[in-house]
Amino acid sequence: MFALTILTTLTMINVDLRALTQPVGILRIFSAILSCISFSLVASVGYVNNSYWSWCMFTWCFCFIVTLFILIMEFTTMHSKLPFGWEDFISAFAMLASLMIFTASIIYSSFFICRQQAPSGPKCHRQIGACVLSWVCFLAYVGEVVLNRLRPQGEHIGFLSTLPGIMKMLETFIVCIIFTSMHKSQYSKKPELEWCVSVYSLCFIFAIIIIVVCTAQLTSYSPVSIEKVVIVYNIVATLMYLSAMVLWPLYSFRNNSKPPNCNFLCPWDKLVVITIMTIFNAIVYILDSAYSIYLVFFVGRQREVVVKLTSALTL
Repeated sequence: MFALTILTTLTMINVDLRALTQPVGILRIFSAILSCISFSLVASVGYVNNSYWSWCMFTWCFCFIVTLFILIMEFTTMHSKLPFGWEDFISAFAMLASLMIFTASIIYSSFFICRQQAPSGPKCHRQIGACVLSWVCFLAYVGEVVLNRLRPQGEHIGFLSTLPGIMKMLETFIVCIIFTSMHKSQYSKKPELEWCVSVYSLCFIFAIIIIVVCTAQLTSYSPVSIEKVVIVYNIVATLMYLSAMVLWPLYSFRNNSKPPNCNFLCPWDKLVVITIMTIFNAIVYILDSAYSIYLVFFVGRQREVVVKLTSALTL
C-alpha cells in the first residue's frame, strides 16, 4: 500500500527545468550552496558555547534547508498542490532570509573571526572564508527579493507580500534576536523582567498565529473580522511593548553597572542588545498599529463609499 502511494505521487510529478535555469532559480542555487559552505566551514572550526554562534549556525542551516525545499518543490511542480499561497511564501522567505543572513554575517564577522587563534592560522582562514561567503549569500537573497518585486504588480496579493505582513515578519525576527540574547539568570525571580519576557513570548506566539492564519488563507473561516482582531492585537501588543521598553532597561541595569572584565559578549552586553531590540520592536508595533487602523477605518470606508456610489449610479 505504501509503495502504491509513492508510485501514485511520482506519476503526478512533472519536471520543470525553468525553475533551475531562470535568474531566480540560479540565485536560489547559489544561495543554497553558499549557506551550506558557510555552515560547513564554521562547523569545521569547532563548537563555540555562545547563543550568537548558535544563531549564526541555525541561520545558515535553516536558509539552506528551506531554499533546497523551494528548489525541489518548483522543479517537481509539487508547489501547485500546497494548501497556501506559494508565491507569497517564497517572497516572504526571501525577505526573511535576507534579514537572517545579514544579521548572521554582522554577528559572526564582529565577534567570532580570529578571536581565539592567530590571524594566520588555518581555522582563522576558514572563519574569514565563511564570513565572506555569508555576505555573498546575503547579496544573492537580496537579488531574489528584487527579482520577486519586479514581477507584475498583480501577482503580489498575499499577506506576507504586503506592508502589514512584512512588519509582522520583522516583529517576529526581532523577537528571535531578543530570545537569542536572553538567559534565565537575567530575569529569574525579578517580576518586572519576567513581565517583559512574557510580553516577548506572547507577542511572538500571536504574531506567528496571525501569519499562519493569513498565509494559509484561513481568514474566511473566522466568525469575526480578522482585520479588526489584528488591530486590537496590534494596539495591545504596542502597549505591552511600551511597558517592556521602560521596565527592561530600568530594572535590568539597576545596580548593575558594566563589569570591568566585560570583554567578549558578556551578559551585560546582551542586556544592551535586548534593550535596543525592544525599542526597535516597539517602534515597529506602533507603525503596524497606525497602518492597520488607516487601512481598516479610512481606506476601507472609502472603498465602501465608492461601492455604494457605483451601485447608486448603475440603478
